[in-house]
Amino acid sequence: MTEAFLVDGVRTPIGRYGGALAGVRPDDLAAHVLRALTLRLPSVDWAAVDDVMLGCANQAGEDNRDVARMALLLAGLPETVSGTTVNRLCGSGADAVAIAARAVRAGEADLVIAGGVESMSRAPFVTAKAQSAYDRSVAVHDTTLGWRFVNPEMQRLYGTDSMGETAENVATERDVSRADQDAFALRSQERTAKAVASGRLAEDIVPVTVPARRGDPTVVEQDEHPRSTSLEALAGLKPAFRAGGSVTAGNSAGINDGAAAVLVASEAAVARYGLVPLARVTGSATAGVPPRVMGLGPVPATRRLLDRAGLTVTDIDVVELNEAFAAQALAVLRDLGLPDDGEHVNPHGGAIALGHPLGMTGARLALAAARELGHRDARRAVATMCIGVGQGISLLLER
Repeated sequence: MTEAFLVDGVRTPIGRYGGALAGVRPDDLAAHVLRALTLRLPSVDWAAVDDVMLGCANQAGEDNRDVARMALLLAGLPETVSGTTVNRLCGSGADAVAIAARAVRAGEADLVIAGGVESMSRAPFVTAKAQSAYDRSVAVHDTTLGWRFVNPEMQRLYGTDSMGETAENVATERDVSRADQDAFALRSQERTAKAVASGRLAEDIVPVTVPARRGDPTVVEQDEHPRSTSLEALAGLKPAFRAGGSVTAGNSAGINDGAAAVLVASEAAVARYGLVPLARVTGSATAGVPPRVMGLGPVPATRRLLDRAGLTVTDIDVVELNEAFAAQALAVLRDLGLPDDGEHVNPHGGAIALGHPLGMTGARLALAAARELGHRDARRAVATMCIGVGQGISLLLER
């Protein structure tokens, strides 16, 4: 099989819920990063792209009807380029990268754009159709995050714990203390602040211009979610999901908006267009866990990935682990035999500081891991994340 190279990528700044990017449709956010990617790699014949694969977890509002196809057309890519939308909930963007790499390695594609998008600010409320001719009851569901239209049998068999409740379950079962969670959250914020100050995060970001009803448009250039905090401030926050619990808004990821796109190319395409790749995507794996402890998903997924590659966790130079919650991130690190504060784990912070636009995050993690390998002159990276309803996904990247 041929190699699958992650050539380069871009992402928008990550907006807060109801924040700077809330006025931008998700298909426009996705189109923005696709357009920016084409400008960053002008030597590529974009009419030769075999497919565009974008992750998106919601798909209930403006991101409906195959947001990948809509976005590529809005971005000005030729009508002959196809597009598909991938939904593995929180792992959608990572799955898009994995599927793209498999297509390239199998010889079925030479150029694939992969990525993801989510506008959680613009997620709609939805209602079900009437169950009978004279049914006048109306149930309204918020599609921003979590369960809706629950199957009663799913409720009976597995329960329908909210994402925050699953983090509380993990904290209890793995004995992850509130103090450790808050210390992890503070490290995420501090590492992100350093990465902003050094310009490291800016390498991936393409600004978004948001039109205003009156006056000049707003140019969004930096992630909006990071904030300055302290252990004292974090300790003062109340539990957000369970009385007497340990999971708070301060040690959890945000609800956010953003998009990312990367180019995955074959050896032949790299040579043809004179490209300089960041890394190879050499493997991927998924695994399931009980939905009530969905945050543990990266553990079996990463073990499966490393077993297939004949590697151990000590062979990995960079780890990008999505910080859905500090509780689950710490449990994952400990199960994998990694330190709580490993310098090579989320070296520039994670979703607690940056935010977590569901469909985007996996692609952001893959791009961050690939770029960090170059900065460190290192060999291998893993990007991994937990997934709602009890799954994990992991990607292996190598220089």
